Amino acid sequence: MRVAFYAPMKSPNHPVPSGDRLMARLLIRALELAGHEVEVASEFRTYADSLEAAAELEPAIRAELERLRLKWSSEPRPELWFCYHPYYKSPDPFGPAVSAEFAIPYITAEASYAAKRDRTGWAARQKPIGEAIMRAAVNISFTTRDEAGLAAAFPRARLAGLKPFIDTGLFEMVSPAPDPHRLMTVAMMRPGDKMESYAMLAKALRLIEDRPWTLAVIGDGPMRQEVRALFAGLSGRVEWLGERNAVEIAQLLARGGIYVWPGCGEAYGLAYLEAQAAGLPVIAQETAGVPAVVRADMTGLLTPDGDVAAYAGAVTALLDDRQRRDAMGQAARRFVLDERSLATAARVLDGILRDSAGTGVT
Repeated sequence: MRVAFYAPMKSPNHPVPSGDRLMARLLIRALELAGHEVEVASEFRTYADSLEAAAELEPAIRAELERLRLKWSSEPRPELWFCYHPYYKSPDPFGPAVSAEFAIPYITAEASYAAKRDRTGWAARQKPIGEAIMRAAVNISFTTRDEAGLAAAFPRARLAGLKPFIDTGLFEMVSPAPDPHRLMTVAMMRPGDKMESYAMLAKALRLIEDRPWTLAVIGDGPMRQEVRALFAGLSGRVEWLGERNAVEIAQLLARGGIYVWPGCGEAYGLAYLEAQAAGLPVIAQETAGVPAVVRADMTGLLTPDGDVAAYAGAVTALLDDRQRRDAMGQAARRFVLDERSLATAARVLDGILRDSAGTGVT
């Protein structure tokens, strides 16, 4: 099928790396691997962090919608519209209209709807998302938590599940050579949940300064100075590696021993899958969507949400038990390479699309 792909929060071509951009790119590659022809329908970013900013976008949104209509009135039309991650701050104002006009199926992946936002002034902005979810041929969720949320809000919506995945190719080419005392982290340095996770990690590591560990941090961002300040006093034990490309990340992870990232507010966290593919057990919190990518007590340890002492204790447990660390690392690598590869996701995604292609927007 000819698929029009749209990511309203961040285009797959956006210059700033993030989990959203990575997943958008992975979905496109999975669709193409399954034999579909994919076109990024629009680069237009509808993200707005205030109602005032959202209102200012409206004229440009109308112009972009008209551009799409004119484009496909003379060119071959898509046979399906695929929207990745619409939510109240980044709705999809194009897909439902285009799908209805050209009578093609509309599909969402990782759609989000939070009724509580209606009570904070965002009701008008969020209403079209709920309508699109109800009218979609299918709504694909990456975690059972998210699927249950959609089912509760929209009992009649058509739902399907696709487990989070990565391109395992780079990791299949590396041979793990773990340093059991080398802790690894890969994360952007920005406000919000990322900063909260960095703060929790720093607090936990201060509790186990008596243990023989080092920490290598891959990542950069606008909060780099603030992040480094959190680890002040641990000089000599923290290595700041900055932003690295995908090949470098795979190679660096393969030389690590344990992946440490609390995961405050993580939707799921593709970096957890990358770390496990490189042979690292994960230590994270049992929170949000993290359990969708880490198998507790098999490929990593998950600790109670917000419990710094428990988190520090989990790190200590693997530092002190080389045999357990190695067993978990090997299980982690098998788990991702066998079950969470691009090829596996392409087969599942293709089946979802083919099952849903006959169901258009009503």
